[in-house]
Amino acid sequence: MRHGVARFVTGFLALPVALYLFYVVWPFVQAAGYSLTDWGGFSGSQNFVGLDNYVRLLSDELIRKAFWHNVFFLVTVPLFTIALALFLAFLLNVGGREDRAGIRGVFGSGLYKIIFFFPQVLSLVVIAVMWQQIYRTDGQGLINGMLIKIGLVDADNPIAFTADPAPFLGVPAVLWWLLLIAVWSGAGFYMVLFSAAMQSIPKDIFEAAILDGANRFHTFFRVTLPLLRDTISVAWVYLGFIALDMYALVFVMTPSQGGPNHASEIFASVLNFTAFQKGQYGYACAMGVALAIFTILLAALQLRITRRDRIEY
Repeated sequence: MRHGVARFVTGFLALPVALYLFYVVWPFVQAAGYSLTDWGGFSGSQNFVGLDNYVRLLSDELIRKAFWHNVFFLVTVPLFTIALALFLAFLLNVGGREDRAGIRGVFGSGLYKIIFFFPQVLSLVVIAVMWQQIYRTDGQGLINGMLIKIGLVDADNPIAFTADPAPFLGVPAVLWWLLLIAVWSGAGFYMVLFSAAMQSIPKDIFEAAILDGANRFHTFFRVTLPLLRDTISVAWVYLGFIALDMYALVFVMTPSQGGPNHASEIFASVLNFTAFQKGQYGYACAMGVALAIFTILLAALQLRITRRDRIEY
């Protein structure tokens, strides 16, 4: 074994690496190659156009609008999801009363963790369909029904929660209502992630801070956040990837998959429409390559900014 370790490891890794290269890396290489052509997707003819597709991206007004919508989600989805998840995790771990056993979470914290984590067991498409029913415009939706019951909405003329007749998911509120769904569906997972990280912090640190006169506010910002910085950094990167996608919510929830009037267009929805509706696969591949490069650079920048020496405790 000692003399043949290279052959032994290579024998185990050869097949997985080959499969990864063929099914993951090679399609990316193909997409990069197609992005340099005017391929229509349904013919064998491909004319090399160089960087024309990428130059076209810079002057495409719809791409610019979709890019800023992605930036909106890139800022708000991680920010609100992490803030809510940190708040819940802090309450469930050290937010309860202090007794002889030390600091503990609020009463019933185990049950709350299950409830908050529940959206994670559902497919994102299922979540989108469920919220689509909540936003229904015919008075049968949950929000509309509640407003009718308390008399804030006339049952004969309810506020519309879809694109017809008067879009509640309309300009510019559509992005905020999609944001609400993204935060609701993701906060539970990161709450559990932060809870696990908080449980690894010795309770003696929190107790010592409280004995020194720190209240829960100072304990959270002066003790908890610095010790969770690495976990928060990783969560921000993951949520950044999610924010740059958002395709399932936009496709299921919004009128015309990006409407109304392109108010909810994102890179993925424009890419899908360009490839499968317009038949401009070369241009769509250029969009995909540009989005992939932007995502990689963003993740590298985020990890670089948040890199620091590890805190020992």
